[in-house]
Amino acid sequence: MDSIEGLSPAIAIDQKTTSNNPRSTVGTVTEIYDYLRLLYARIGTPTCPIHHHPIVGMSIKTMVDHVMSAKSGAKIELLAPVVRNQKGTHKDLMNDLMKQGFVRIRVNGEMKLLEDDIQLNKNNKHTLEVMVDRLILSDQAQSRLYDSIETSLKLSSGLVLVLIDGVETLMSSNYACAECGFSLPHLEPRLFSFNSPLGACETCKGLGVIQQVDIDLLIPDDSLSILQGGIRYYKNIVDSENIEWQNFKTLCDHYSIPMNTPISKLSDEHKDIVLHGSKGPIKYAIHSRSGNTYLRNERIEGVLTLIQRRFFETSSNMAKDWYGSFMSESTCPTCSGKRLNEMALCVKLSQHSIYDFTRFSITQGLDFIHSLKLSDHDLEIARLVLKEVSERLQFLNNVGLSYLTLDRVAGSLSGGEAQRIRLATQIGSRLSGVLYVLDEPSIGLHQRDNAKLIQTLKDMRDLGNTLIVVEHDEETMEASDWIVDVGPGAGLHGGEIIFNGPTKDILACDASITGQYLNKTLFIPTPVQTRVGNGLCLKINEASEKQPEKHQCGYPTESICGGHRG
Repeated sequence: MDSIEGLSPAIAIDQKTTSNNPRSTVGTVTEIYDYLRLLYARIGTPTCPIHHHPIVGMSIKTMVDHVMSAKSGAKIELLAPVVRNQKGTHKDLMNDLMKQGFVRIRVNGEMKLLEDDIQLNKNNKHTLEVMVDRLILSDQAQSRLYDSIETSLKLSSGLVLVLIDGVETLMSSNYACAECGFSLPHLEPRLFSFNSPLGACETCKGLGVIQQVDIDLLIPDDSLSILQGGIRYYKNIVDSENIEWQNFKTLCDHYSIPMNTPISKLSDEHKDIVLHGSKGPIKYAIHSRSGNTYLRNERIEGVLTLIQRRFFETSSNMAKDWYGSFMSESTCPTCSGKRLNEMALCVKLSQHSIYDFTRFSITQGLDFIHSLKLSDHDLEIARLVLKEVSERLQFLNNVGLSYLTLDRVAGSLSGGEAQRIRLATQIGSRLSGVLYVLDEPSIGLHQRDNAKLIQTLKDMRDLGNTLIVVEHDEETMEASDWIVDVGPGAGLHGGEIIFNGPTKDILACDASITGQYLNKTLFIPTPVQTRVGNGLCLKINEASEKQPEKHQCGYPTESICGGHRG
């Protein structure tokens, strides 16, 4: 070529897995999760994970308005909860409060003077609430209330206890539970990201799984003894001068663990020592191959703790592969595979956390978004975000992926699924003037969803794009605007273009075998006799189309439930 003009920027959407990164999910790849993080940060309701009631942060003005709404002449008392259910005598705190000019304090519900000799048992838990102000409610009290509430918030890190004619109300300026003190930071999108230290589970670092030594991989045959190589890690160094083996043998000798007895017959205590090591330091000697002797007095690691530690400490890929051969993935015990920490999971939208949303199928996610009942204020804030989430879910639904969940790991998708996800993502980007090249997008797609895929392709075309689709599906070919039939003689032979023109014209092209099949001149006859089977059959017992009336959790099946999907 001397020059090429007028060629649009091209994007290839081929059949390959979207990502092998364990942190990539359907939600992150399609960018839906980014919008969900923004949605929950803006209109999510923090909920106490213990008491299950909403946590609301109040402004000083809101607190003052609440008190001023009481009847005129009401007796108002403002207390600052400086200590809540904590052990100690708290003598220094009470002395400090007295120096600041405070006179009264309520100790475990009983009002006392700070100048009194207040003795508290250091082994018991105590609640201390210092009296900040007492007044009779009137129109002139608003300014004084504002100052007193502000003082209380500073003393108690954001809490104020208000008594109106003896009726108590605990108010907080933070996202904190008034009963147990559970608190959250300011809600922001980072809090809901499992790729951010702010939102990720501390145990699994946002992966949802942890690597642990698998006993079945470490001891594949427990009928063998240790000396027979029953522990695979030591199999090739038994009776050697290897320092690791000397350490392990010393451990077994110290606790009289029989090394020639089948591992299955060892006591539970001996198995625990073999796996997790000594209970305290042991004095022993190590002999090196050079003839040197080293005296040690330290705790000896068990084989399981040794492998676990070295797997995370080593920087060698070869060593990591070796230690990794004894390990397997298991669900994180802290977050139960949810990837997020407790603070992120306690923020709810219509009683569902962001993790619950990602567990919905695409269809259920759409139903959830459309059934949300929001106040006018929240709706104004979330309107554009909800529109983006709804449209992107609809795109995934239109390309036949209604069964997927947003928490599905991207690396587990088939080639066809990954391609259609990228297709839906491109539609969501709303680009125009782009040349898209697609490689058999109907692969793996049920025939009933073909029409949805074709309509999606037409929508992309209508945005002002050009789509080149390599396809063998009859329905897709018939829906195309232009068709190129590539004939025999490919590769080194140069190839041959059989037909190049509008789709309707290929039906009259006798040279095109594709055209002859499309106009039904040629067809594949239905076999008169089916193939002989191999003698095997699949038997399905107790199959039924009847659905249970309720989920295991009690929700009706036609409703959306975060824990169950149908």
